[in-house]
Amino acid sequence: MTAKAATPAKPKAPPPGDDDILGKAYDPRIARRLTAYVRPYAGRIGIAILWMIAAMLGYIAGPYLIAIAIDEGIAQGDLGRTGQAVLLYLLAGVVFWIGTYVRVQIMARAGQDVVYDLRRALFDHMQRLSLGFFGRYAVGRLVSRVVNDVSVVREMVVWALVAVARDFVDLFGIIVAMLLLNWRLSLLSFAVLPLMAIATELFRRQARESYRRVRSAVGWVNAVLNENIVGVRVVQSFGREDYNLGVFKRDVNGNLLRASNWASLLVSIFFPSVDLIGSFALALVLYIGGRAVLGETGWLGVTITPGTLVAFALYIDRFFNPIRDLSQRYNALQATMASGERIFELLDTPVEVPDRPGARDLPTVVGEVEFDDVSFRYVPDGQPVLDHVNLRVVPGQTIALVGETGAGKSTFVKLISRFYDASEGAVRIDGVDVRAVTQESLRRQTGVVLQDPFLFSGSVFSNIAYAHPGATPEHVQRAAEAVGAHAFIEKLDKGYDTTVGEGGAILSGGQRQLISFARALLADPRILILDEATSSIDTQTERIIQAALERLLSGRTAFVIAHRLSTITRADLIVVMDRGRIIEQGTHAQLLERRGRYFDLYTMAFAGHAD
Repeated sequence: MTAKAATPAKPKAPPPGDDDILGKAYDPRIARRLTAYVRPYAGRIGIAILWMIAAMLGYIAGPYLIAIAIDEGIAQGDLGRTGQAVLLYLLAGVVFWIGTYVRVQIMARAGQDVVYDLRRALFDHMQRLSLGFFGRYAVGRLVSRVVNDVSVVREMVVWALVAVARDFVDLFGIIVAMLLLNWRLSLLSFAVLPLMAIATELFRRQARESYRRVRSAVGWVNAVLNENIVGVRVVQSFGREDYNLGVFKRDVNGNLLRASNWASLLVSIFFPSVDLIGSFALALVLYIGGRAVLGETGWLGVTITPGTLVAFALYIDRFFNPIRDLSQRYNALQATMASGERIFELLDTPVEVPDRPGARDLPTVVGEVEFDDVSFRYVPDGQPVLDHVNLRVVPGQTIALVGETGAGKSTFVKLISRFYDASEGAVRIDGVDVRAVTQESLRRQTGVVLQDPFLFSGSVFSNIAYAHPGATPEHVQRAAEAVGAHAFIEKLDKGYDTTVGEGGAILSGGQRQLISFARALLADPRILILDEATSSIDTQTERIIQAALERLLSGRTAFVIAHRLSTITRADLIVVMDRGRIIEQGTHAQLLERRGRYFDLYTMAFAGHAD
């Protein structure tokens, strides 16, 4: 007893996302913008089209030359004529091969150039977008735009664009050849086209939904994989491996399997249906054309030669090939429109903190920083994160910013480097509004060290020299020695040439922080910002950093956000913030004497951690 093959189950819908949206099959606005990237290579594409036409002529000439070989050569017993037809047939095959080869080579290179231009434009634009944008958009979505969506556009440019043109050219050429051979037999062949149109429309509707489900399921798999890989320590810590595997098998990977099987079912029905309809057309031609070959003119009204009948049989087979191909290209066109829309949405995202027209370079600064009645909101009508802040810092001072989480400390220092612009008031350096100068010249004179240091997957040397690409090994080593990093770097397998791995994976948190200190200090900034830079390191490493900071901060203006008493008490000025306002400022001793908010913070949180 044979087992009956099961029909694939229709997949359920994954969680909604960007990849669910297919959009229009053809959007002229998106098409025009994509054409702008294709236009520089129009000359090459034009040459590819000429070769495509040459290949089409060789492709269409084949059945006609077979008809000549049969009717004028074999049937007449003329071996010379037969030989000529065979040679021409081989020549047509060579022309088709050369035309196809050259066309594919040209279009492949042109497509890669288009992809290069698109990815370069996206990468360049993303680097200029402001921090607020990256706070709103997930990294995975941005990577998908640059990798997946651009690849979809590449497939359209390299293959589908010219393939669609080739299909229409082939169809036109085949129809003309068939009509010239015998227009009545041609009309008989075209009688099955209504059936073909119905089958194609039904497939198109189902394929649209099927494609959306497969694409969405793939996106769901990628998202879950990314989440589990990033959070693998949490997964293993709580012993959730088996549970996560079950969810992945049943809901995530299982849904992709069901979606793919459903798509395969549609394909397995449609394309054999096209072949069956083609068989109907061929059967009609062979039956009626065969009677005409035997002398029974019937509906055709004339007799035809055996060669003509053979040529028609070959043309019918070739006639349905481009129709099959065009049915497949519909989804490619639709996917390209959707990907193009997402690409241009990203490219059209405005830079929230642009350089003003005519912005000048900031001269070498002394280090005076002034907040003049500064307020800031992340959204125009939102709650103020900074509320009418006024502060003047003289050159060379070290300022410690203190306050509870959400007090506005990190936003305060981000305005200095102009990662955001003040909603009201002005931030000035040496009396110059930071909005009046170029961001590049401003940030060249400010150094930032964050709580969670980021290292690139290169060598120790390249990570330290990142802020100063022209630095010599001596410069890099001096910076490392200044922050106390040289001792542990020398003990690494290859010293400064040691590859740190992705994100500095082979180093401890304290070692990564020391390298980030060396990187910032090598840039020789006039203004140094330490945003919780010592909160995630051990006490021994902190002592190394504190010893270095006493020397390195001399002569520089520094803003320090910290929770550790040792970092705060050494500051020239402590600024206490609460709900975006400065509520106290003074030295450690002065603020303790006032017994205000700083005194409360000190006694509750700092006293137990005194060194």
